[in-house]
Amino acid sequence: MQVKRALVSVSDKVGLADFCAGLKALGVELIASGGTFKALADAGVGAIKLSHYTGSEELLEGRVKTLHPTIHAGILAKRTSSEHMQELKEHGIPAIDLVVVNLYPFAEVLQKGGSEEELIENIDIGGVALLRAAAKNYSSVGVVCDPKDYVRVLEELKDNNCTLSPATLKWLASKAFHETALYDSLISSYFEPLDSMPARFSVSFEKIQECRYGENPHQKAAVYRSSFPDLPSILDFKQLNGKKLSFNNFLDFNAAVSIAQEFSEPCAVIVKHSNPCGVAVAEKTSEAFMRAWECDKKSAFGSIIALNKECDFDTAKQITSFFNELVVAPSFEESALEELKSKKNLRVLEMPVGSAGKSLDFRRIAGGLLLQESDSSEEPASEWKIVSKKQPSGQELKDLGFAWRVVKHVKSNAIVVAKNSATIGIGAGQMNRVNAVTIALANAGKKAAGAVLASDAFFPFRDSVDLASKHGVKAFVTPGGSIRDREVIEAADEKNVSLAFTGVRHFRH
Repeated sequence: MQVKRALVSVSDKVGLADFCAGLKALGVELIASGGTFKALADAGVGAIKLSHYTGSEELLEGRVKTLHPTIHAGILAKRTSSEHMQELKEHGIPAIDLVVVNLYPFAEVLQKGGSEEELIENIDIGGVALLRAAAKNYSSVGVVCDPKDYVRVLEELKDNNCTLSPATLKWLASKAFHETALYDSLISSYFEPLDSMPARFSVSFEKIQECRYGENPHQKAAVYRSSFPDLPSILDFKQLNGKKLSFNNFLDFNAAVSIAQEFSEPCAVIVKHSNPCGVAVAEKTSEAFMRAWECDKKSAFGSIIALNKECDFDTAKQITSFFNELVVAPSFEESALEELKSKKNLRVLEMPVGSAGKSLDFRRIAGGLLLQESDSSEEPASEWKIVSKKQPSGQELKDLGFAWRVVKHVKSNAIVVAKNSATIGIGAGQMNRVNAVTIALANAGKKAAGAVLASDAFFPFRDSVDLASKHGVKAFVTPGGSIRDREVIEAADEKNVSLAFTGVRHFRH
């Protein structure tokens, strides 16, 4: 298949003039729709105006321009079919060998908060039809939907007597079908948002980069951006230092940022295997980091670190004092960045760490997918029910609120022991709750005296209260809701500790 004639109709004009000038130099005839024709004319690249080519003016303010038999017959005719080619000849329709189209910017308008009228007008009809027609007839027609491919396509045409290989034609067709699938899934989600749990839904993702490897070095992996605008996205980072991120780095990075977003005051989070091993808030970031690190220094080795405020030099010095994989913060003091870069393999990421928005959670299962709303529920202490005789002190209530925000990010069964707005012991991922309590208390050691304890779900028995009280824990917060709540409350009263029920569970499987 030799490219003799190309139809060009694009919304994104980046690289257009150079690409079309290159096609013209190869002797390719250009047909261009209204806006594209003007852009080419302004750049001094000659083309045939689409309306002149078809003999039909654009209608309905441009809603109808490429939907014309002359265009679609020229694209869809099978070059191997004598009947098709004879029919084109009888109707005086030239074959179109290359279709260069990108679609109206529906996604961009949606992300900018465009009105419904603006969104409707940015639903492309003709462009999608052109892409699908050309891709369907890929054995005879090239289709280019991504400006990033202009250079590659033009070079191949130059090197191969203005032809494209079968492999390239099939690759371009695949990209076109992916583009229309993504486009339609985004539009359908606008009309029926996914948070409504529709009977059917489609979702598309665009590859951002290859990962160094998957969960293990023998597994390939890549990271993809969702076609749906999610707030905020951890993929909006800028890497300032270090190696490419691995699959596990992304998982831990996501977990660390999710916790840091819970707090408005300076917060430091240290994560290992998707669980926090230290979290603290303080007046200064360096103080918060030191207290987070002191929670579990051994587990912090090889960890992921997230800060919700600018990283200063004092914090950077603490970070470089031991081995860790990655640090992310909204910004870095110049001296802090220089200190962090002294560790050439340390991944340093800059990204906004604001409050978390409502989003969706997808979980892959064999043969299907689970969809749920993200756990963005907040239960302020003012709405808790104090069920014990003893009331928590002001500091205890503050620490309980801190621990409750952290425990929702710990894998179930989850226990967080905290004091003075810092974790001192964390128990995660245990099959029974009292084992999680045991691990958290062991990590806390003598510091458990006077501390508070948060549990992501109710205590099924009183044993957790009995055990933690022996170590000096003075206040507890759980969702409540067990058939043995009365026994748990009685245990709290016997031990003269305070107990609060939130009424909301935060399992994280």
